[in-house]
Amino acid sequence: MARNKKKSLGFGCEHQLYSRCPICCVVPPHMLENIAVNGSPEQRRWAFHTLSVSAQFRGRRNVIGNINFAVSPGEKSRTIFDAKGTEELPGKPVRHEGDPPSGDDAVDEAYDAAGATYDLYYEVFERNSIDDKGLRLDSTVHYGVKYDNAFWNGDQMVYGDGDGEIFQRFTKCIDIIGHELTHGVTQYEAGLIYFGESGALNESFSDVFGSLVKQWVKKQTAQEADWIIGEGLFTDKVKGVGIRSMKAPGTAYNDPILGKDPQPGHMKDKYMGFEDNGGVHINSGIPNRAFYLAATEIGGYAWEKVGKIWYIALRDRLRSRASFKRAAKTIIQVAGELYGQGSLEQNVVEKAWKEVGVI
Repeated sequence: MARNKKKSLGFGCEHQLYSRCPICCVVPPHMLENIAVNGSPEQRRWAFHTLSVSAQFRGRRNVIGNINFAVSPGEKSRTIFDAKGTEELPGKPVRHEGDPPSGDDAVDEAYDAAGATYDLYYEVFERNSIDDKGLRLDSTVHYGVKYDNAFWNGDQMVYGDGDGEIFQRFTKCIDIIGHELTHGVTQYEAGLIYFGESGALNESFSDVFGSLVKQWVKKQTAQEADWIIGEGLFTDKVKGVGIRSMKAPGTAYNDPILGKDPQPGHMKDKYMGFEDNGGVHINSGIPNRAFYLAATEIGGYAWEKVGKIWYIALRDRLRSRASFKRAAKTIIQVAGELYGQGSLEQNVVEKAWKEVGVI
């Protein structure tokens, strides 16, 4: 396929090739590379800067100075920092747990979405924060100047304000915040290595639970949800609905500057190149669609059954080098243990993985 031959500009968002705790960016490098090739001179400068800043994290960690205080079970502990346009972490603390709204949209969106993500994990999955031990949820907003990304760096969340022409501020999308915080959950549980199929699973679990956070807040059933990751992130100038579609991978955007969404929804179209850490953001479309198919066929609220199956697999069963096939077999097994061998739930989950060509 043509996308397998695309030459990389040599940047990425990974920390190390086989890291269990990578720098996990929500905007994949291929999108930024397309801007660097197709955009206006100013857009190209923003894209190159975003790519280079992300690349600086490879092989090192910024000193962020946060202390992970243990808190009582069920007690949220959020701190929002303001980098004030610098690239220094964590920045100045501007809102702590229980403080009233600050009036800064990015600060308050980061605070509210971190709380919603905590609440989903605690109330639905009985998990106490990212590490299940009450980890403080630190977030930095206004990172850099026109920085076109958001990422989890192994310790905290970081959000750029976007360039205003292609991307808006990254705190606008609650599913992006849920996505990035879930990278922390994966870090503490399965530790899925950020390369190839295990890396694509890492990205997919973040999309799954990011979408569930949005659905849970909106009280949407699986049929009512849009299954778009980053809906509302693009400006009106972009021809696209978001950065990924779990329902129909490959259809989220088709834009002269960003290019066409390269995600496959079936194993026959799997990306086989080495860009994007072996396609971690690209091939995540395959397990994403499996989750979507299972959730919509079972119906109701996706977090109640299918979300529980995926969560237990991530928490208890999957190991760091899991392949798509291993994940599928594990998730099918968990469905049988929860709802009975040969149950509707197990049969639907198995059917979903078959439909995307994994088994």
